[in-house]
Formats: sequence, C-alpha cells, structure tokens
Amino acid sequence: MTARVTPFGSWPSPISAADVARTRVRLSFPTVIGDDVWWQESRPEESGRTTVMRNGREVLPPPWNARTRVHEYGGKSYLPTPRGLVFANYEDQRLHVLTPGDARPRPLTPEPAIPGGLRYADLVLSPDGAEIWCVCEGHVAAPAVEGAPVPPAGVRRAIVGIPLDGRAANDPGAINEMVTGSDFYASPIPSPSGGHLAWVQWNHPRMPWDGTELRVGVLDQGRVVSPRTVKGGMSESVLAPLWRDDTSLYVVSDWPGWWNVYQVGLYGESPQALYPAEEEFAGPLWTLGGMPYAMLADGRLAVLHGEGDQKLSLYDPDTLELEALDLPYTDWQLSLSADGSTIVGIGASPAQPSSIVRISAADGRASVLRRELDRVPPETYLPVPRAEVFEGQFGRPVHALVWEPANPDAVAPQGDLPPYVVWVHGGPTARSSGTLSLERAYFTSRGIGVIEVDYGGSTGHGRAYRERLRRQWGVVDVEDAVSVATAMVRAGRAHPERLAIRGASSGGWTTLAAVTSGTVFNAATSYFGVSDATTLLAETHDFESRYLFGLIGPIPGYERAYEERSPLHRAAQTSCPVLLLQGLDDPVVPPAQSDAFARALGDNKIPYAYLAFRGESHGFRRAETLQTCLEAELSFYGQTLGFQPLGVPVLKLTEGRAA
Repeated sequence: MTARVTPFGSWPSPISAADVARTRVRLSFPTVIGDDVWWQESRPEESGRTTVMRNGREVLPPPWNARTRVHEYGGKSYLPTPRGLVFANYEDQRLHVLTPGDARPRPLTPEPAIPGGLRYADLVLSPDGAEIWCVCEGHVAAPAVEGAPVPPAGVRRAIVGIPLDGRAANDPGAINEMVTGSDFYASPIPSPSGGHLAWVQWNHPRMPWDGTELRVGVLDQGRVVSPRTVKGGMSESVLAPLWRDDTSLYVVSDWPGWWNVYQVGLYGESPQALYPAEEEFAGPLWTLGGMPYAMLADGRLAVLHGEGDQKLSLYDPDTLELEALDLPYTDWQLSLSADGSTIVGIGASPAQPSSIVRISAADGRASVLRRELDRVPPETYLPVPRAEVFEGQFGRPVHALVWEPANPDAVAPQGDLPPYVVWVHGGPTARSSGTLSLERAYFTSRGIGVIEVDYGGSTGHGRAYRERLRRQWGVVDVEDAVSVATAMVRAGRAHPERLAIRGASSGGWTTLAAVTSGTVFNAATSYFGVSDATTLLAETHDFESRYLFGLIGPIPGYERAYEERSPLHRAAQTSCPVLLLQGLDDPVVPPAQSDAFARALGDNKIPYAYLAFRGESHGFRRAETLQTCLEAELSFYGQTLGFQPLGVPVLKLTEGRAA
C-alpha cells in the first residue's frame, strides 16, 4: 500500500483516544512467593480501582481498592501472609485482611478520627508471623470552630506493629509503636534471625534523594532499642536496605555521586561498593514498598542499573561479576522480587508494553504473566526513540529522547517540517523512559513528533545532574526545554512555528514558566500544573511541604524568587494559547493553582481552555477522563499549530473571563 501525502498532524491513525484510555491498565509491585506471583493492577474502566492479582487471577473483588495514600503517592498496598491477603483499602485507608474462604475482608486497624486519617505502607511480616510491621502516617484535622485550640502538628509518622488477629480494629492501644521521632520512614525490614530491625529515615526539609539515614536497632520484646545510624546523613541518599545475613546489610547509596549498591556491617563498619560504576542502581523514593534489587537463594543479586533506562543483570558477590540478562526489555520498573532462583519484575521496550515477567536465574528463561496492553498496534505505527544529548545554556549537556512521527499510511508533503511537542516530566526529581507509550503513539502516529527532555534536575544521570536544579527550579528546567526545542529547529528537524510544550504537575510548572518568559512555543498544555509557588508552599501536602526549599529557597528569605518565577505573576506575558487540565480532588497540586491561572489568562484576553474533572486526583485514572483529555489536546494543537486533526471534537477556546 502506497502512503498518502497528508499534512503533519492530519495523518489517519488506528490508535484512538478511547483505545489509549481503555488500555491504560497499570501494573506495579510484583512479588514472588514460591510458585505464586502477586501484583497490583489499576483499571481505568473501574474508575481507577486497584486490585490485587495472583497468578493472573483477581484476588481482591470490587469494590475493594488496594491503594494507600501515605505521602499521597502511596506505593505497594498489599502483603500476602499465611493468614490471608493484607491490604490498605483506599476508601478508609484502614488495613484489612482477606482470609481464604471469607466473603469479605475484615479490618485490622481502627477507624480513624477523621476519614483516611490513619494510613499504612511498606508492609512486612514480623519474624513470628503474628504482626504486620509497617510505616503508619497519622493526620490530625484542623479545628472546625473558629478560635478553637490548634491541635499538634498535622502529620506524624512511626514504624508500628499491628496484630494480625484483628484486635487493633477495636483497640487502638493494641498497635505497638516501634520507632518514632523522625518526620519520615521507609523500608522497615527485620534481620534473618529477628534480632534487629533496619529502616530508612529522614527529616524536613530534606527529600529522600537529598539525605537519608540507614538505621539499625535491637529488637527486644517488640521494642526497638539502641538504634544507631549505619550509613547516610544530610547529604547522602541511602535507600532500600536488604539483610545479607545477621551481621551485614546491602543498601543503595549515592555517596560517590551515583546510586550504587553497598555492603555495610551491622555497626556501619567497612562500607564497600559492590560494583562501583557511573550508573544508577536505584531511583527517587516517591513511592514506598519497591526494591530496585533482590537476593537469590544462592546469594547472587538481581539488580537494575544504567544511565537513564534500567537493564536487569545478575551480580555475583563471590566473583564480583555483573552479567546482563539477555531479555527483550530495555527499561524496568524499580520493583524487583526474588524467591529461590526466580525473579519477577516489570519490563518494557519501545515495542513491548510494561509486562509482569518471571525469569529463571538458573537458565535465563523468561515468561510473561500479564501485559498492560492486550493488543499492541503494529510496530510501523510505533516510534523508536533516539537518545540524544543537546547543548544547553553555558554548554551544559541536556539529555532527551526524540520520537519522530511514524505512520506507514501517510507521508508529509515534500519539504514540510513536523510539529513537535516537548514533553516535560513531573517530579521534578524523575526521568523519561524510552519504552512503549500508547499515549505518545497517539500523537506520533498522527504526524506530531515528541521530545521528552531530561532537564537538569532529572534522575538517571547521577547526583551532580540532579543537583543542577537546586534553587534553580523555573530557570534551569525552562532553559533546557527551550534549548532542546530551538536545537531541533536549527537542525531543520522541527517547524519553528509548530512547537508546543506539555507537562504534568511540576512539568506543568515548567510548561507555564516557559510560555510566560519566552516566545519559542506556540501552544502549552498543563496537566495539574503549578502556577504559584508561594501558595503551593502553603497548601500542598506534608511530604512535599519543604520540597521548594531546595528547588527555590527557604522561606523566609527567598520570597522574591518565589514571586518572580511563578507563572501566575507574569500571566500577562503568556505568549501562546494554553490548555489547562485539572483534577478537583488533587491534594498535591490543589485546583486553586489552575483556577487562578485560568482567571489570569481570561483577564488578559489570552486564548485558553480549562477542563476540570470531579473524582480525579493527582494523575488521572478514569477512562472517560483520559479520553476527554487526549481528544481535547489534539484539537488544541490543531487549532494552535495549524493543522486539521481527524475524528475529534473541536475544543472551544475562551478569550476573556469565563462564566
């Protein structure tokens, strides 16, 4: 079949927004125990409900929803135990246990004083099997009556022990507080013989990629005594402890400038890097419960490592060799599990969707247990990433993935250049991935290129690259996004009048900052983006409540920088139309951020569209929301970049204050 000559952006595509929305299942946190493989599965067609699967069969029936809200980003929300499946239920945030044969789960934790006020994550079984040990996050409501006494600080965390017999459901005193005193905890894990407990902790204003401590304490009749710091500190990020034996642990540390795996003694003696390399063996601790490496029965470690995308390898501590496994996956989620000689993880590639993969370390054979996409479009409709390094301001290297338009049925008129959308990832302490995204292919198969920028501050490229954003948020990220876009134009690869920028959360901040400080882009799409850093600092949740101290500067002291960099305060300078997309139940970036920017655009008669969604939080989960957003975004680009998209409703742009 001969490809038809069709303008970029108007190419016919077999990938619809409904296809993207329906197939946006999310797999996470696999666990292998003997012959059983468990995982979490989020389903957009069930309003984003997260269920628990065992060997491909659903264990947790609706309406139960396994989703913890600790740190608001949650994490692994289940734990298989000999007494049944323990999980954190989203609606009330209580721990429940579903015992085989029971019609419905029963609660293990008490009803909180305020809805969702007690939350649990990082679940592990106690050595005697009688308790769940985990991180507990308690919230205290503000006074409802004006003039009432202000309660203690609103959020408190501890590592606790919760009896599996259920008595704590009616007796909060049955919950044993094991470790207290720090602002944040992660990764509690008992030693093999049960004599010690290891965990990670840190305090405001640091984030876990800034500085954490690995602590170890003696277990004495359910109490943790004589705790001590084994590794880490204010400027060293340590993550993911794993006991090697009763006298030593493995832990990931970025002390040399990259997250590498170390072995350290029980008292912090003789820390030794297992495989020193300028590669990352872990990532930022946004969610709790995942492990970037796992130990096999023979003592070898299954590890994820690389710069940018992660590959799966086996490390042998006896031979000191790191052997890559020959698998067709180019990137893996930072959540591995192992039992005996079996490894499970979630791998993907540019042509293969994220998949639960079981691997035999004995012979390297792999089998797929579940894919996020049941049907994948033909590879000719899927773009192949080009990992490139662009020159940024002052000669700084900027990492990016370039996805060119791909469609076997269409070709652009001779001499025409494609539109490109610069995608800015959230975080900002995160990175892009060169794996299959049907959402990305929705655009590239229509003749719209995508550039994913790992701007300064991104992970995957070492601590120094990550630190480039320190007190420079709204400056370095914007400069890097602009540098990549203009470099594409100078190279004759992108149309200079058909450039857009798009980002979610902190990526929305970079998007809005770019179009309120320059004229490179012709359209901007913000998914629940930040527009005013000052109000965000006052309104956001506890986990990120001091994040901006590192990204912009501490308050008091940096008020002027907060105002000058906030897109809201220079909305009158917005150089192009803007599409705003916002969840009305978002506790991370509250709706007021998009509301205020929409009003400012209207006051300045700058064309915009604002779509807000009830029941959506930070990251959209419902199929109908996802479809609406993609169709609106495509229509928006058609109107602003000068092409006629096929088969989507026309998005109405507003000029002036909306009703």
